Amino acid sequence: MKKTLIVLLMALGSLTTLAQVDSTRPYLRFPTLPPLQILLPDSTTMFGKDQIPSKTAVMYMLFDPGCSHCQHETQELLRHKEDFSRIQIVMVSMPRTPFADVRQFINDYKVNELHHVVVGRDIQYFMPSFYTIRNFPFLALYNSKGKLITTYEGSIPMDKIIATFKDAE
Repeated sequence: MKKTLIVLLMALGSLTTLAQVDSTRPYLRFPTLPPLQILLPDSTTMFGKDQIPSKTAVMYMLFDPGCSHCQHETQELLRHKEDFSRIQIVMVSMPRTPFADVRQFINDYKVNELHHVVVGRDIQYFMPSFYTIRNFPFLALYNSKGKLITTYEGSIPMDKIIATFKDAE
C-alpha cells in the first residue's frame, strides 16, 4: 500500500513539473531580429525587418520624445554618428505617442538627416511585450547576421554601445 501511494505521489509530482510554463523572456527564446513593424511619421508607410539591408547590424531603440534620458541618448548618438554609419538604427516610440511629438523630436534632433536612422511608432505594441521593457530608453543590439548581441535599459554611454558592436563582429 505504501509503495502504491509513493508511486502515485511521484506521478502527480511529475505532472506538475510538465505543466510548468516557459518563463524565458521572448527575445531570449528567439534571439534573432524580430518581425517588428513600425508606422512612420507620414502615418501611412510601414517599415519592417524586411526593409533592413542584409548583413547590416541593427540597433532598435524604444524611446519617448518627452523622456530626458531618451533625448540625452539621442544627442550622444548624434555626436557619434560616424561610429554608427554602418548600423541600421530603428527608433521606436510607443503606440499612444502622438505623431506630432515624434515629428517634433525628429525636427529637434535632426535624426532624419541620417540615412541609416528610421523613426516610427510601434502601433502593435510589439516591443514592450517582446523585450519586457521597464525603462527608457531601451536598446536591442543585433549583429550583421541578425543575432541578438545584448539589450540595455536606461542611459548607456555610447562608447560602451560602440564597443559592444565592435566586439560582436
